[in-house]
Amino acid sequence: MNAARFLEPGAGHTGAKGPATGAFSPEPRSAGAWSPRPWSRYVAMGDSFTAGLGDPEPLSPGGIRGWADRIAEELSQGRGDFRYANLAISGLLLRQIIDQQLGPAIDLKPDLVTLSAGGNDLVFHRGDPDRMAATLDAAVTALSATGATVVLFTGPDWGETPLLGHTRGKVAVFNENIRTIAARHNGVIADLWTLRQLADPRMWDRDRLHFSPLGHHTIATMVLDTLNVPHSLRPLEPKPMPAGSWRETRAEDLAWVTHYLFPWMMSRIRPRADDPPLTAKRPEPGPALGSPGAGSAPLVRPGSVG
Repeated sequence: MNAARFLEPGAGHTGAKGPATGAFSPEPRSAGAWSPRPWSRYVAMGDSFTAGLGDPEPLSPGGIRGWADRIAEELSQGRGDFRYANLAISGLLLRQIIDQQLGPAIDLKPDLVTLSAGGNDLVFHRGDPDRMAATLDAAVTALSATGATVVLFTGPDWGETPLLGHTRGKVAVFNENIRTIAARHNGVIADLWTLRQLADPRMWDRDRLHFSPLGHHTIATMVLDTLNVPHSLRPLEPKPMPAGSWRETRAEDLAWVTHYLFPWMMSRIRPRADDPPLTAKRPEPGPALGSPGAGSAPLVRPGSVG
């Protein structure tokens, strides 16, 4: 299957239902006095990225927060009727995400859906980006038919990451397919590939596969700006890390491969029999943390990026 199959006239423009316009702007959109948000029922679909791995938070379901929770917290301001469900399950491939989450997502009758899928296919299973795009296109067709605003994520640029850099070409091809699918269905692109802040190592968890609290915060800010939603998040500009020596860099890469990459790959190839079953983070829609009806728990734990 060729990527050209997905190209149509006007495919370079990504439309949006509702108030979404434009691309990510590094300037914060001030919330000022809270005004009602345009969406009241948000459903997140995906894998560990959407579940929030790398962003620990004891107050959140599963003990992790993530960019989707942060978005829900902002969207809930001024809306007592706001409800949020997160169907993400770590480790799933694109087809598994569609098979397991598409039906439940539609049944929840969302007016906003975020869908990120395909990273595990490309990194660990040598997935074909064009075949993956056909699967994704069918899912977005179904989601778009509900009238919900659909947000799709491009993959990040792993070009400078040891051993993952070889996937860069496939990720780029898949990203172009995602842009075309979004344009076809009047969807919204949350563009991780062009989010240059992610080049800072502090945006990433120590495993270099998932994002840190700072990374999740930055991604949430980008998505809200892309949706043209006023919010209280502020961009953080961490200072560049001092350059290490060649030997230090190679030693860090070797330690990462030994302690993170190989164990992660083995867990994908040979799951342990005693591993707990993987379940959706928030299968039932409910108030976002800190919103009316969610109790008085604080949105941000001490010392976290918020």
